[in-house]
Amino acid sequence: MTYRKKLIEVALPLEAINQESAREKSIRHGHPSTLHLWWARRPLAACRAVLFASLVDDPSSHPDKFPTEEEQEKERQRLHDLIGRIENVETRGKSTQTVRGLVSWSDITNTSVVEEAQREIARCLAWEKGDEPPTKPEEVTEYLSKHAPPIYDPFCGGGSIPLEAQRLGLEAHGSDINPVAVLITKALIEIPPKFANLPPVNPDSRKNSIKTKTWYGAQGLAEDVRYYGQWMREQAFKQIGHLYPKVNLSQEYGDTEATVIAWLWARTVKCPNPACGCQMPLVRSFELSTKKEKEAWVEPIINRSQQPPVVSFQVNSGKGKPLDETVNRKGATCICCNTPMPLDYVRAEGKAGRMGAQLMAIVAEGQGGRAYLPPNEEHEKIAASVKPEWKPETELVGKAAVNVPLYGMTKYADLFSLRQLVALTTFSDFVREAREKILSDALASEIPDDSLPFCEGGKGATAYADAVATYLAFAVDRMSDYSSSICSWNSGRDNIRNTFARQAIPMTWDFAEVNPFSDSSGNFVGAIDWIAKVVEISPCSTQGFVQRIDATKSDIYAKSIVVSTDPPYYDNIGYADLSEFFYVWLRRSLNFIYPNLFSTIIIPDKERELVATPYRFGGSKQKAREFFETGLGKTFKRMREMAHDGYPLTVYYAFKQTETDDEVSLTETKRNSEIRASTGWETMLEGLIKAGFSITGTWPMRTERSARSVSIGTNALASSIALVCRPRPETAPSATRRQFVNILKRELPEALQKLQQGNIAPVDLAQASIGPGMEIYSRYSKVLESDGEQMPVRIALQLINQTLDDFLAEQEGEFDAETCFALIWFEQHTFTEGLFGDAETLSKAKNTAVQGLVDAGILTAKAGKVRLLRRDELPKNWNPQTDNRLTVWEATQHMIWELQDGAGNQGAANLLSQLGTIGEAARELAYRLYNICDKKGWAAEGVAYNSLVISWPEISRLAAETEESTPLQMALL
Repeated sequence: MTYRKKLIEVALPLEAINQESAREKSIRHGHPSTLHLWWARRPLAACRAVLFASLVDDPSSHPDKFPTEEEQEKERQRLHDLIGRIENVETRGKSTQTVRGLVSWSDITNTSVVEEAQREIARCLAWEKGDEPPTKPEEVTEYLSKHAPPIYDPFCGGGSIPLEAQRLGLEAHGSDINPVAVLITKALIEIPPKFANLPPVNPDSRKNSIKTKTWYGAQGLAEDVRYYGQWMREQAFKQIGHLYPKVNLSQEYGDTEATVIAWLWARTVKCPNPACGCQMPLVRSFELSTKKEKEAWVEPIINRSQQPPVVSFQVNSGKGKPLDETVNRKGATCICCNTPMPLDYVRAEGKAGRMGAQLMAIVAEGQGGRAYLPPNEEHEKIAASVKPEWKPETELVGKAAVNVPLYGMTKYADLFSLRQLVALTTFSDFVREAREKILSDALASEIPDDSLPFCEGGKGATAYADAVATYLAFAVDRMSDYSSSICSWNSGRDNIRNTFARQAIPMTWDFAEVNPFSDSSGNFVGAIDWIAKVVEISPCSTQGFVQRIDATKSDIYAKSIVVSTDPPYYDNIGYADLSEFFYVWLRRSLNFIYPNLFSTIIIPDKERELVATPYRFGGSKQKAREFFETGLGKTFKRMREMAHDGYPLTVYYAFKQTETDDEVSLTETKRNSEIRASTGWETMLEGLIKAGFSITGTWPMRTERSARSVSIGTNALASSIALVCRPRPETAPSATRRQFVNILKRELPEALQKLQQGNIAPVDLAQASIGPGMEIYSRYSKVLESDGEQMPVRIALQLINQTLDDFLAEQEGEFDAETCFALIWFEQHTFTEGLFGDAETLSKAKNTAVQGLVDAGILTAKAGKVRLLRRDELPKNWNPQTDNRLTVWEATQHMIWELQDGAGNQGAANLLSQLGTIGEAARELAYRLYNICDKKGWAAEGVAYNSLVISWPEISRLAAETEESTPLQMALL
């Protein structure tokens, strides 16, 4: 089967992609992840880069346009720079790195960057069809709409992949079996484009700006979300505002009335000591604020004159020593009598319904910061007197029921205080009322109405009211994440820590009850603002489509389509179990708008969710595994049937470095370049191959900086691997082990060289090499061992890894004799001493001499011992052009010294501009040295070589500028 190779099948600017993927963690306002919580989202930067690189041709596919390797590499680098380039920025005298290009969240708000990417996709399509490539934005948009293939993600989850396909101007499709995931994706890719460029319908906006302002994209929609969200807040306050009283501040805090931010509660159980019997508080931390000069903590006061003793609390400020925790994983201790007790006792009290809660402190909005106040009896009475009219009685199961049911919290209603239940039901009910008001205002603003709801394809006022109501319900969901008794107080940041701080529902002892009517974290209007900011910068470039479908049975998209997906990984996350926390509130808010999504009390089709969950199979891990593997295989086969022949399939695999079989030695697990035997990893590869795919690429996608020492040597490599696949021809032949090994040795080195030319980081090289290696293995219907048995994936991975080692070792032949000596000596001794006799023997074998190595400036020899010079011992102000015995070894070490301890990138660039051809050899040596450090577990030294390669593009750019400016400077002199 012949096809044009896409960029993703040859090289990617991984470091730029990964740096920006990591930076996304700190991006908040406007980022789609803040629309609604979803677990384990793929970073948008990675999705955007993978999709773009899957759609544009690699220059080697056009030998008529790029006939030489040099021209191909130049064009490839141009595409890489468009995806992402790392630049140094000087800020206040300090040099920092920033990523520019398509993967940069900052740059995609610049329409010219996105338009350039769309133009590249259209250009490749035009070349294939023999058309003249379009250049103007409107021409590009039209061309893509007519000729670009649709993109489909059958496990759309939080909607990252369809959203980025839409941003690139492509028709985006998504599906998921989970209704919460489907609704999130609808809100991202279906709703905004349907109502693009419409003005808001709320009366304030129509009165003040409709005649003077032009509304672009989803700006009008976002404005209505804000307006009707504020209306909901006002109506809810009228109804339940009295449940959230203000508090009088002391003179210390301004002697005024203030709004409460949160009430801090401690769970309590009765002390089992008969001589005590107090209601003992279970507290993990008595600290309220640990900020410098704003320290505050709770001090328990014990009244022993009463029987049983009574515990009350006072709040102290300034420096002091708070009491230690009274409960931890081992058990609890009574604060009154110091009686220890196991957690089993606490759990039994919880299950018997005897666990209570006592107000411990109040946090209010003070002048110039938080005000920490002691408990207020009136406030405590108000909270206790609340009677909710409704509560979610759904049982906690699976991943949601790992911890809290042990303490008697078996239903979702048990996760909320009485006041929280009243607030959430009140706001949920106002979604329906808001929707009626939106419809009335939309009709008044003369929006045409087809009387069709959004879920039936409506485009008029009725559908618009449904759309705005969807976002209002999401605000209730955001509020619920900050309004459960699982939330805790973050003393380091003085704010609420939400329910899902991780992918589970943990037990919390002292919890924080937020005020939804405050102006601080967790309030309702704040939730509305987060959502509106996402909506107003939605792409709106093409229409998106999403449906609730079982991926193993989907036959909706029978046409040729490009599939890119992030399937659920084994049993890591119980999406259905966890998302039911939000489902119960969405159902109350939106079941009249989306009856098909919320027709059941609990999330439908849980048993069909593609995760290996033993409790759904009577506790059998084997049956759960078989279900997962069978379902994944069916899904891959379905993908094979619908896959577009001209484009690769991309699948993200949630890589876990600790996934190793017990048989694998500890030494192996510490080697980043050793391909670990992972059941999940092999299952994924085997499943794709059995479904008829050939694997052509494996790209490590990290969300942490690769150069950090914790990443190198500790296997903290990738958070996911992007696998690139092509349909394998039905007529693919089989091969023997010998044939496979021979072809591997012949073809893999060329692919590895391209990876190095693409400046892949040494830390990523081992994982990336799996792609071209598995492309050889999976191009055959089977690879047969000498006994006739089929070679398993594990053996193929080992052979690929061995070929990588051989390739790096063979590069030593290009180095000078002194560098070859230093390599072997480094592998044996690093920078420690060895015997002179051993060095003499090795130097002769490498056609050099110990004294020559000393003269070359890389070795010291005295008292019968020799040692490689450390970088800090190298001569400063070294000039390679006056060095009579220049070696690749010292060039590499000098560049690293400049990079880390000298003048940074500019200093390394100055050296590179003087090194000539030795410069490129220095980069190759860095790969080899990293490989050695990785095998030996020398993490800190490995960082140095990895950093040199990562910085190479910027160093090369600065070196070129230096070379260009030197003749002009000489002329001026």
